[in-house]
Amino acid sequence: MKEITMEQMVNYAKQYGFIFQGSEIYGGLANTWDYGPLGARLKNNVKDAWRKRFIQERKNAYEMDADILMHPRVWEASGHVGSFSDPLVDCKECKTRHRADNLINDFTHSSKGDAMNEEEMMQFIKENKVPCPNCGKSNFTDIRQFNLMFETQRGVTKDSKNIVYLRPENAQGEYVNFLNVQRSMRAKLPFSIGQIGKAFRNEITPGNFTFRTIEFEQMEYQTFCKKGKDEKLYEYFKEYGKKFYMDLGLPEEKLRFHDHEKLAHYAKAACDIEYQFPFGWGEINGTHNRTDFDLSRHQEYSKVSLEYLDPDTNEKYIPYIIESTYGLDRTVLALLFDAYQEEELEDHTKREVLKLRPFLAPIKVTVLPLVKKYHKEKALEIWEMLSKSFMTNYDETASIGKRYRRADAIGTPWCITVDDETLNNNTVTVRDRDTMEQITLPVDEVVEYIEKRIKF
Repeated sequence: MKEITMEQMVNYAKQYGFIFQGSEIYGGLANTWDYGPLGARLKNNVKDAWRKRFIQERKNAYEMDADILMHPRVWEASGHVGSFSDPLVDCKECKTRHRADNLINDFTHSSKGDAMNEEEMMQFIKENKVPCPNCGKSNFTDIRQFNLMFETQRGVTKDSKNIVYLRPENAQGEYVNFLNVQRSMRAKLPFSIGQIGKAFRNEITPGNFTFRTIEFEQMEYQTFCKKGKDEKLYEYFKEYGKKFYMDLGLPEEKLRFHDHEKLAHYAKAACDIEYQFPFGWGEINGTHNRTDFDLSRHQEYSKVSLEYLDPDTNEKYIPYIIESTYGLDRTVLALLFDAYQEEELEDHTKREVLKLRPFLAPIKVTVLPLVKKYHKEKALEIWEMLSKSFMTNYDETASIGKRYRRADAIGTPWCITVDDETLNNNTVTVRDRDTMEQITLPVDEVVEYIEKRIKF
């Protein structure tokens, strides 16, 4: 088996319809990516798996969908307006721009820069002559703070326009709706609110394909609890998240916990789940004990009480929040890297194969007429039957071997070949993607056979 590089993954994703460069025919817009037919399907399958695990299978868990645009005071209360910025330096030699903490982290092969303030970072860069990744020289400007929020205006005339922000995270939509969800669902603590949605950050140093982009999608999960119950829930959701990723198919040896040395102002504890990408370890999940900071701040800024009335004790208090956020785009990227393989077969031929778990595969089954002239009509009839239950492909061009390879390359778990036996006995040949073994099944048993094997 041969692992794929980042450049090869970009080419593979484009060739097979997973991910395209944004606005490509106009030369592209840097660090924007469009999900093609297979990529969109894969993303939706990951979302479905998350919803099943975090909403459907959990008691007192509710999904919502908050608007991207929110009242600007939301972001004042959250702290984003005052402190949501990156420490940036410009290389005086080649004019490229870099995050100071990332320069230090890359130089030390650690997270040393995360625990430094602005003055300490600048001192470290100068004393150690930290090089520019682009030109190799060490001649930087002083650090400047760069605001990460996208601003836009609301209003129809120039004089009436007011600044609003594209949300930099989904979580605030869940916090400002805490009372609405609690009352409408008659929810008792602890309960959780989940949300899948787009967020936007004016990142100055995005890169590594879809790992760091200016527009991305998050699967957010907030659990509201009583103080004193928070530490146990925090540890629980760290392990719950790791198991979720392993159940998606990511191997344990490529996952690790990374506890934060420097905590955000709102956090009592914070830990990332990282996956080992070709470029190194990268965060795909973050779990945080946010204490009562968020609801307290929104209560202060909105002047609306966000206290919870315990129906058993009549005690009033502001709940603590355990947040567990899953980066959807990063999760998809990790799954693509982990599933992609180049195999040399016994006959010394090679094949590309995407060994996604069947419930994640964009296309579940491909129907192939052995000889188009004789078997097409029956094959299309079977395709129509299967497409009512699964995402099903139909392929009639080129040799049967080449069609198998095309299905392997996009991760299709099963190929159904229609031949003379189908016409005579109503049976088909079912080929397994991973083992390449073939079995014969009656047509009316195929749906049940696949359904049993695509459950998450």
